[in-house]
Amino acid sequence: MKYTQLGRTGLKVSRLVLGTMNFGPQTDETDSHAIMDAALGAGINFFDTANVYGWGENKGRTEEIIGSWFAKGGGRRDQVVLATKVYGNMAAGDAWPNHDKLSALNIRRAVDASLKRLGTDHIDLYQFHHVDRSTPFEEIWQAIDVLVQQGKILYAGSSNFPGYKIAQANEIAARRGGTIGLVSEQCLYNLAERRAEMEVIPAAQEYGLGVIPWSPLQGGLLGGVIKKEVSGGRRSSGRAADTLADPTSRAQIQAYEDLLDKHGVEPGEAALAWLLTRPGVTGPIVGPRTAEQLDSALRAVELELSEELLSGLEDIFPGPGPSPEAFAW
Repeated sequence: MKYTQLGRTGLKVSRLVLGTMNFGPQTDETDSHAIMDAALGAGINFFDTANVYGWGENKGRTEEIIGSWFAKGGGRRDQVVLATKVYGNMAAGDAWPNHDKLSALNIRRAVDASLKRLGTDHIDLYQFHHVDRSTPFEEIWQAIDVLVQQGKILYAGSSNFPGYKIAQANEIAARRGGTIGLVSEQCLYNLAERRAEMEVIPAAQEYGLGVIPWSPLQGGLLGGVIKKEVSGGRRSSGRAADTLADPTSRAQIQAYEDLLDKHGVEPGEAALAWLLTRPGVTGPIVGPRTAEQLDSALRAVELELSEELLSGLEDIFPGPGPSPEAFAW
């Protein structure tokens, strides 16, 4: 496994991030533990989750599964850089005021609940799962400062933030003094979805945030989806199915799979390896449902993409270009 610094911090993290969203809803506790053991054994030390994972009546279940894995001991917690998120409503039953978003009250309540489910005394990276347009950053940073002083969290990060909110958050943190501000941004970014290159990634680089792409295979679209359909494998669903319903988009994905077939590279591994070549990227989040999917992701770390292949990928999935030239002169 290869490692890098998380943004401008001194924290060393693996170039692959283990996403745990499937733990509970699609992968049972026993298999989830096996995947975490395999990931740690392969050198992945960066685990990502969120308080709402498990979803619906089972929200919080994913954190509980991670907590029961930590409870097995063997140095598991000490070896893991643990990231979770706050924003979604965690009230039982119907949504209830002040049980969601980023008010100081909810941040305090949510972090204590996550610590209990995770069975740990601290969270290494506490991430804001979405922009809260109702809460000023002065209040958010005040709450975070208290948690850092209490030793409950070490760093704060964002997720799904536009570039201007990254700038606003860190400028206000700097004015407060003594607050390190955001150190990472977790955003939707992959070969087929490159809008983050317009503003989000430039802002992250300017302010020293590590970029953590989620959905690196665009919901399975970049994982050889057409080839799997033809061979009678698992049919696409969600974002991938919607995209393939459009003839132009389907032709683009077919060209992508044909290019990788020509170079003898597996599509999913190529999509991950491409992200690892992108400026500012710390590491993509991989969310395996099975041990086999984890093995495939691990191979991507060692995969070297030729200049010819990189050029071909750029032809098929052209990025927006640098900002502001992408939308101005």
